[in-house]
Amino acid sequence: MRAKVGDRLVIDGTNLGDRRRVGVVTGVAHPDGSPPFVVRWLDDDHESVVFPGPTARVEAAESAGSQT
Repeated sequence: MRAKVGDRLVIDGTNLGDRRRVGVVTGVAHPDGSPPFVVRWLDDDHESVVFPGPTARVEAAESAGSQT
């Protein structure tokens, strides 16, 4: 998984009742774009360092801007 600043990180819930989390990548630790990522979560504006798991995906900034 690779990301750049401005991309969206989407993490789908795996259990009943889990919600999907969406955040904007604000920092990338490695020049090749590999994790961990610093993400600002859209639901509460909190920032955290994320090592994405198997239910996560990166949406490129270009395509993320066209979704609402």
